[in-house]
Amino acid sequence: MVAPVNIIVGSHVWVEHPELAWVDGEVFKISAEEVHVHTTNGQTVITNISKVFPKDTEAPPGGVDDMTKLSYLHEPGVLHNLAARYELNEIYTYTGNILIAINPFQRLPHLYDTHMMEQYKGAQFGELSPHVFAIADVAYRAMINEGKSNSILVSGESGAGKTETTKMLMRYLAYLGGRSGVEGRTVEQQVLESNPVLEAFGNAKTVRNNNSSRFGKFVELQFDKNGRISGAAVRTYLLERSRVCQISDPERNYHCFYLLCAAPPEVREKFKLGDPKSFHYLNQSNCYALDGVDDTEEYLATRRAMDIVGISEEEQDAIFRVVAAILHLGNIEFAKGEEVDSSVIKDEKSRFHLNTTAELLKCDAKSLEDALINRVMVTPEEVITRTLDPVAAVGSRDALAKTVYSRLFDWLVDKINSSIGQDPNSRTIIGVLDIYGFESFKLNSFEQFCINFTNEKLQQHFNQHVFKMEQEEYTKEEINWSYIEFVDNQDVLDLIEKKPGGIIALLDEACMFPKSTHETFAQKLYQTFKSNKRFIKPKLSRTSFTISHYAGEVTYLADLFLDKNKDYVVAEHQVLLTASKCPFVSGLFPPLPEESSKSSKFSSIGSRFKLQLQSLMETLNSTEPHYIRCVKPNNTLRPAIFENANIIQQLRCGGVLEAIRISCAGYPTRRTFYEFLHRFGVLAPDVLDGNYDDKVACEKILDKMGLKGYQIGKTKVFLRAGQMAELDARRAEVLGNAARIIQRQIRTYIARKEFIALRKAAIVLQSYWRGILACKLYEQLRREAAALKIQKNFRSYTARTSYLTARSSAIQLQTGLRAMVARNEFRFRKQTKAAIFIEAYLRRHIACSYYKSLKKAAVITQCGWRRRVARRELRNLKMAARETGALKEAKDKLEKRVEELTWRLQFEKQLRTNLEEEKAQEIAKLQDALQAMQLQVEEANFRTLKEQEAARKAIEEAPPIVKETPVIVHDTETIESLTAELDSLKALLLSERESAEEARKACMDAEVRNTELVKKLEDTEEKVGQLQESMQRLEEKLCNSESENQVIRQQALAMSPTGKSLSARPKTLVIQRTPENGNVQNGEMKVTPEVTLAVTSAREPESEEKPQKSLNEKQQENQDLLIKCVSQNLGFSRGKPVAASVIYKCLLHWRSFEVERTTVFDRIIQTIASAIEVQDNNDVLAYWLSNSSTLLLLLQHTLKASGAASLTPQRRRTTSASLFGRMSQGLRASPQSAGLSFLNGRGLGRLDDLRQVEAKYPALLFKQQLTAFLEKIYGMIRDNLKKEISPLLGLCIQAPRTSRASLVKGRSQANAVAQQALIAHWQSIVKSLNSYLKTMKANYVPPFLVRKVFTQIFSFINVQLFNSLLLRRECCSFSNGEYVKAGLAELEQWCYDATEEYAGSAWDELKHIRQAVGFLVIHQKPKKTLNEITKELCPVLSIQQLYRISTMYWDDKYGTHSVSSEVISSMRVLMTEDSNNAVSSSFLLDDDSSIPFTVDDISKSLQQVDIADVEPPAVIRENSGFGFLLPRTE
Repeated sequence: MVAPVNIIVGSHVWVEHPELAWVDGEVFKISAEEVHVHTTNGQTVITNISKVFPKDTEAPPGGVDDMTKLSYLHEPGVLHNLAARYELNEIYTYTGNILIAINPFQRLPHLYDTHMMEQYKGAQFGELSPHVFAIADVAYRAMINEGKSNSILVSGESGAGKTETTKMLMRYLAYLGGRSGVEGRTVEQQVLESNPVLEAFGNAKTVRNNNSSRFGKFVELQFDKNGRISGAAVRTYLLERSRVCQISDPERNYHCFYLLCAAPPEVREKFKLGDPKSFHYLNQSNCYALDGVDDTEEYLATRRAMDIVGISEEEQDAIFRVVAAILHLGNIEFAKGEEVDSSVIKDEKSRFHLNTTAELLKCDAKSLEDALINRVMVTPEEVITRTLDPVAAVGSRDALAKTVYSRLFDWLVDKINSSIGQDPNSRTIIGVLDIYGFESFKLNSFEQFCINFTNEKLQQHFNQHVFKMEQEEYTKEEINWSYIEFVDNQDVLDLIEKKPGGIIALLDEACMFPKSTHETFAQKLYQTFKSNKRFIKPKLSRTSFTISHYAGEVTYLADLFLDKNKDYVVAEHQVLLTASKCPFVSGLFPPLPEESSKSSKFSSIGSRFKLQLQSLMETLNSTEPHYIRCVKPNNTLRPAIFENANIIQQLRCGGVLEAIRISCAGYPTRRTFYEFLHRFGVLAPDVLDGNYDDKVACEKILDKMGLKGYQIGKTKVFLRAGQMAELDARRAEVLGNAARIIQRQIRTYIARKEFIALRKAAIVLQSYWRGILACKLYEQLRREAAALKIQKNFRSYTARTSYLTARSSAIQLQTGLRAMVARNEFRFRKQTKAAIFIEAYLRRHIACSYYKSLKKAAVITQCGWRRRVARRELRNLKMAARETGALKEAKDKLEKRVEELTWRLQFEKQLRTNLEEEKAQEIAKLQDALQAMQLQVEEANFRTLKEQEAARKAIEEAPPIVKETPVIVHDTETIESLTAELDSLKALLLSERESAEEARKACMDAEVRNTELVKKLEDTEEKVGQLQESMQRLEEKLCNSESENQVIRQQALAMSPTGKSLSARPKTLVIQRTPENGNVQNGEMKVTPEVTLAVTSAREPESEEKPQKSLNEKQQENQDLLIKCVSQNLGFSRGKPVAASVIYKCLLHWRSFEVERTTVFDRIIQTIASAIEVQDNNDVLAYWLSNSSTLLLLLQHTLKASGAASLTPQRRRTTSASLFGRMSQGLRASPQSAGLSFLNGRGLGRLDDLRQVEAKYPALLFKQQLTAFLEKIYGMIRDNLKKEISPLLGLCIQAPRTSRASLVKGRSQANAVAQQALIAHWQSIVKSLNSYLKTMKANYVPPFLVRKVFTQIFSFINVQLFNSLLLRRECCSFSNGEYVKAGLAELEQWCYDATEEYAGSAWDELKHIRQAVGFLVIHQKPKKTLNEITKELCPVLSIQQLYRISTMYWDDKYGTHSVSSEVISSMRVLMTEDSNNAVSSSFLLDDDSSIPFTVDDISKSLQQVDIADVEPPAVIRENSGFGFLLPRTE
């Protein structure tokens, strides 16, 4: 990274921080070489100007997806960009073609589902958001196109996600290659299932990681010539052999040793194992267990993994027997023997471990002892056996242990490869390398030296690749790059591996000398490399040395280098284990050639490591490399934590910063002409105003700024390090001057505004004071006028008061008189109105009584008649049910319901009858009582009259002197008693009338209830009828299905080898239709004597064979003519397809639907299939879509399976018992009855006029095949339209930048052309839609199918545009939203022009892209709440989709921001809840390519087809055999 330039006061910069690595701030003071910075965390930092780096204040808040797009490509810029993207769950970022993957430590399933794989399949690199799938796709496409093997190098420390990344790579490659493995397991699954086994034997705990891989793994996916996966293999490299014998605290040995020590008791007892602390190879470190790991469970899990991989129980026992033998071997100790330089077994404990080792390896204990302490030297004269001293014996022991473990690990790898399956004929592979990363601990030993040597090699390979990519970029842009220096680390590699004189060579040399120690080795290094700039000698150490690696300086302790490097290949060991009685052990040590088995050979781990590394590099150099750098964001392994210092260290170790250093050596800043002009156009407005080309304009701006060393490519501007900062400084100066001008104008405007306000206030004050003076003068004048007015009014008041008094008196007198007249008039009118009301009420009462009596009689009559009709219908239904014998449980329930309702009706009628009878009896009683009372009253009146008459006569006859007599008193009492009795009778009569009225009301209520019950009964009867009809339809469908299945089964049996041939069928009677014998009409037939004669002689073969043969030939000729006719485009007649009408009429007339075997259906299907072979001819496809849909509609209303008619009484055909009836039945079943027609005189009419035909198997099969062809033709038309608009959709999602650039430049004459160019792609889509609509209209395709086509097409447009919007950040901009919105308006206008008949609900299918675009173009997004966004703006979009759009949005037009951080946080919380609730978190849409309709949908949606008036084509109109096609008159 180059030291920054143009740092001025006010610049935003990055400064180093001890904890945060880098922190941003603003420069407020510069003194000489020191800068003073106010940081954003509130601190003030003083540092050297060379240690600060400029910050891009205009960088997008969500970061950039490719860090080569950064304005400042330096360490803090990279770190800030990664942090910004990680906060938005954007875990992938490009650096050129290098992918950086940050482990999210949480599930992100939407990033890896099938939808996402479909999006990246075949996409250009960099077109979509960064993803591991993009790297895999590039590797696969390069392999397919160039025929060269590719490799993907996945690096990073443990926990960074290398294994998960490797898994995703293999998933995607398996998705592209598409080969499944053994037993349904994919290659990816098989490779991953081997991981637990390899981890158990190849992983160990290190200082920084509990499960660190101590070997490199290269997974090869092998492909055949067609790009399909044909096999796979796992290659391992650089196993850390020295760890078997030497470990340092607090590390552990390989996991398998601890797992075996924690095995179940019976296993430990079998292998004589105990606590790990009792074994020398394990107790060199104080760490025996891992936190949170149960070694017993891990042991069982490893055994299960071995089962899955295919390792048998015997092999597993042998494997762990070898592991236990290595542990016991390490406990064998040696002591000095009696002879000089000799050794013996130290004690009984060592002897026990020796015997146990021999027992486990199934070899002789004495031979094992001799192999450890003796050496055989073969000379030309003799064979010499010498003994080893204890130190050499320990080395021999450790060499045996390392060799056995290494062979065991190699065997496991070979076993895994054999279970996966390899392809020896594969020419191309894609390899995925998963290898340990750079290591730098507090104490570093030989293991770290080897690992860092490996990473130096890989880094050189990486640097060469990065420089190569830089060269390709420069070459592509045609710029001069020859003077750019390549940053190489070859000097470090020479320091380590050079022969002679490298560290490894010196180490091997020291190991071969017995007297060498680690101190002499260190001194040798100091002397040899004292002048090497990469080698540093620590000041306070005599045995340490420091190497300056690409990732930083690492200090190594040389104390154990010699011991860990020794790796003797001892011939005695080979002979001993080859002779083992255990087949597994002897298999690990196959016999060596004669010359190699005679003596021991020195071999070092360093040299072996170097050879294996060379082999790995040769493999990588033979492939095209791709790089993925995995990063662990924190050591707590928790999500949403980004530790800057930790990540910076990983970026250094991963070589990412080294790649940046390589880029900075050339042209680190690259900008397209559009971006450069958009950002720095303000530096030269005259250039923008001029009519210059983009390239020329950029060059003029750079020349005007006086920059040197830049390069202008074909599409980009390449700037040297520091030039971007200088341009930004100039730009900041220009913008600062412009800001000062704006401020000056604003201050002028504010000052003038204040002056105008002050002047206006003074004027208002003066006006107010003048107004006060005028008010005072006015008040004085007003008082004078008021005095005069008061005097005038008082005089007027007195005069008026006297007048009003007199006037009031006159008015009161008049009012009284008028009121009296009005009351009299009102009283008269009131009486008149009351009389009229009484008369009206009486007349209404009479009319109402009469109406009710009529209504009651009518209701009773209707109830009786309906009951009679219902009983008759019920009796008919029961008779029909008994005849069919197919009563169902549902019909029983309905009949029970009807009986229950009938019973209830009878019960109600009985109640009503009883009530009426009781009422009639009560009324009769009341009338009798009333008559009796009336008689009594008349008798009483008569007696009273008589008594009065007698009294009158007595008075007249009495003498003049009248005396009071008691008789008069008696008569008066009698009258009074009679009067009282009369009153009581009147009261009784009144009460009887009231009771009669109550009875009448009760009767009326009962009538109302009866009326309601009658209505309910009618409704119930209607429902019963509907249910019976629906049940009948269901029975018909069920019977049709059963009959179809039965017919198909019968046909299958008939087609079997045991079935009878067609020739064995009995011959049927054939009668030609002639003018003499007439036509069969309405089930009857006119029979002539000639016909009778034919019937009587029908049994004679001689008279039957010849007509039959001629008729078959005639039938075949007719079929040939029909096929020839329909193979041509017959067009349409009155909007109806002629071909479908002709086919249907012919098949129906020939009774082809009712025959067991015929070839006409197959020939029709073949004709249709041959016609639609040209898939691109949409006119032909639309023509046959119209014909097939019409023909299928006719078949749907005509055909029914055999046996279905017997269950429908209404449509059952009665069988004639007469001879002619049997003849007509025979003719009906005859396939050759071409001369008979079931049509009436009017010919074939509407669908309602069609009668159903009992179809046989060929007809049913023909219907199914026709349905399949209809769906196929529909799909072909839909897919053709999709193919036509798919390229346009890729152009429609993003506005062309060239046009936008021309608009930015303000070229007025090009504005109209540019706007037209922006919308041209959308208009092309509309043009395609119009073309297809016109074609389908011209071929009279049913509107139902047209609606379905365009509905699915608009759904496809919605899916493609929406998914592209979510996967490409450059599309989520404000101006792009306006562009897409304008295009959607074109589609909306098309839907309006096409009308709802053909467009249907197509516009509604664009709801996702419409709402997403609406969200992009709304203003003031930060003010929108989450509820407003989800409920009002975008109710259709999911939280995942809204989150994606919100985080990817950027405003390239006005510079506004996306939604607020609170809304983003709320969205993240909801997404976390959804993931916890197992809710699908995929934000992509899926395209539905299914057929969106069924045959029933077609029959329901299409209009009735009247084919009676369809004119037959001229080809067959003249043929006499097709006379039935001609329309007939009445």
